[in-house]
Amino acid sequence: MAAPKKSAAKETGQDRNSGSTKSKVPDFTKEQELHAFRDMLLIRRFEEKAGQLYGMGAIGGFCHLYIGQEAVVVGMQMALREGDQVITGYRDHGHMLACEMDAKGVMAELTGRRGGYSKGKGGSMHMFSMEKHFYGGHGIVGAQVSLGTGIAFANRYRDNGSVCLAYFGDGASNQGQVYESFNMAELWKLPVVYVIENNRYAMGTSVTRSSAQTDFSKRGVSFNIPGEQVDGMDVRAVKAAGDKAVAHCRAGNGPYILEMQTYRYRGHSMSDPAKYRTREEVDKIRNDQDPIEQVRQRLLGSDMTEDDLKKIDAEVRKIVNEAADFAQNDPEPDPSELYTDVYR
Repeated sequence: MAAPKKSAAKETGQDRNSGSTKSKVPDFTKEQELHAFRDMLLIRRFEEKAGQLYGMGAIGGFCHLYIGQEAVVVGMQMALREGDQVITGYRDHGHMLACEMDAKGVMAELTGRRGGYSKGKGGSMHMFSMEKHFYGGHGIVGAQVSLGTGIAFANRYRDNGSVCLAYFGDGASNQGQVYESFNMAELWKLPVVYVIENNRYAMGTSVTRSSAQTDFSKRGVSFNIPGEQVDGMDVRAVKAAGDKAVAHCRAGNGPYILEMQTYRYRGHSMSDPAKYRTREEVDKIRNDQDPIEQVRQRLLGSDMTEDDLKKIDAEVRKIVNEAADFAQNDPEPDPSELYTDVYR
């Protein structure tokens, strides 16, 4: 029997009026604003360049861009301390850059060159850095949730005081292994923050059509895991929520769920035309809620000028252009690398 049709009002995206109330978020210092502005701008410019290279055929396979969601990872990273870990899915370039992984190494991996973080053998979805405590980049939907829970178990076992952030999307939230992980994490009071990046459309279906419970902060209720909805387009709100969640975990109280209400401007991947939503919807989000523009306007309201911000943009573009040049001219992996780290 065919599923009942949803009302037209629900088809375009998530109903944001789920009962949560927005409180005033703490203001950033000027230094924090500048840090957030630069880091988000680096992700934005990097992803724009990656999209260009993909269109030119320099990047093969899948390529999932993070444009629009920059405030989530930048704000959360501002809540961490040295030794805390990050693990995520396949929309991962922004997370790598926020973890201070080198833009050249990330871009070189996208183009399959030996200077990439996985020696050119992993591509967009599979990068890793022990030095930066970044544990991937995983192509299997939801797989990183159980792995992140395992990292948190190691933290508790070693009593090292570290917290793991496990990022996943609204689509992955319906995976069975997610709930097995929730159960284990709460039973053993593991220090893990589950960051649900709810960009409303998963791989191309509105959450109102695919999820019976669209308030993802409530997904841990049956496991006694506290959760909170956060304006994922405001980096200040993200950091404030991140501070609270990380402190909860670090104090030995077990896991915490943060639903980041965010939005991706591009399709699910570079091959997705995103015809399931209107251009007007995308433009409205970009015009009214863009995370970088919010910070830009606050900086301009202080003692910063347009020229000051253009200088930062020029510095960021230089980093990205140098990364793109390196990624297109670095040699491809030697054939002997084919079996390295696979069989031996």
